[in-house]
Order: sequence, then C-alpha cells, then structure tokens
Amino acid sequence: MSEVDALRIDLKGMSADDAQLHFTLTDDFFAAVEAGDIHRGRVDVELHIHRTTERYFDLRFQLGGDVVVQCDRCLDDLTQAVEADSTLVVKFGAEYAEDDNLITVDETDGTLDVSWLVYEMIVLALPIKHVHAPGECNAAMTELLSEHSGAVRSSDEAETDPRWEALRNLVEN
Repeated sequence: MSEVDALRIDLKGMSADDAQLHFTLTDDFFAAVEAGDIHRGRVDVELHIHRTTERYFDLRFQLGGDVVVQCDRCLDDLTQAVEADSTLVVKFGAEYAEDDNLITVDETDGTLDVSWLVYEMIVLALPIKHVHAPGECNAAMTELLSEHSGAVRSSDEAETDPRWEALRNLVEN
C-alpha cells in the first residue's frame, strides 16, 4: 500500500466514535502527489477523527517535519522545517463537495482521501520566501546574481531622466 493510499480514510466503516491515525510521509509521498513545490521530505502526520453525529466528523491534523524545496536565490535544495495544526469538518451527503473547512463526502462511498489536503497544509506551513541563511547559498550562483543585478543598477542610473534631477533640486531647496 502506498503512502497516498494510506491517506484514504474510510469514515463509513469507523466502528468507534474516535480514531487516532499516524502517518509518516516520505519522498515517495511527494513524488506520488506530483506537485513541483516540494522535492523530498519527511513529515509526521497525526490525525484525530471524532464522530460528532451519525453524519458529521471533526478531523484534527497535526503535522511536523522537514521538507526540501528550491532556494529562491541560488536554486539549490533547501531543507525547511514545517509545523501545522488544522481542523476540518466532514459530513456525509449526496456527492463530494468542498467549502472552506467543510467537506461533503459521498454517502454511498464513505471514504475521504486526505492526501491532497495534507499536501496543501504542508505547503501553507512553508514561509513565502525560500532562502538559505546568509552565507549558505551556492557561492557561484550568488556571484552570478550579484554580477547581473549590479549591471542592471548601473545601466538604470546612467539612463536617469535629467528632469528628475531638476525636481530633486526643487525639493531640496
């Protein structure tokens, strides 16, 4: 059974009102999801399922681990820690539907695939900028980047419209 298959939860077949599930997501999971943001990783997922009524369930996800993403500056791999805590309400209905924190699962099937939901939680737990700590970026790429960004700045400064200089003089006086 693959890691993605293990994340298919049979809500209809739950015998108890509470269930505690644990998953460890590895490189195989991130390859199977086929999304380009995360290359590799190891994330532990704790899922607590509580049946509130015959048709409603509360799901609480707790995620923690490390994933490998691409550095925005040097394009090398960057290991990023992730932690997330999220809740979700699931109910049985006529057909599958998603609305904010409420998911409707087809009553006849009764299973919920949380693999993409978990992947989205991991992505949302990442910082917006993926950058190595100062001094840890690929030295060759950093040099190339500063070389090209320096050339852009000097050409911009040379092409400054002289009318702006006259306006600056007015402001200063």
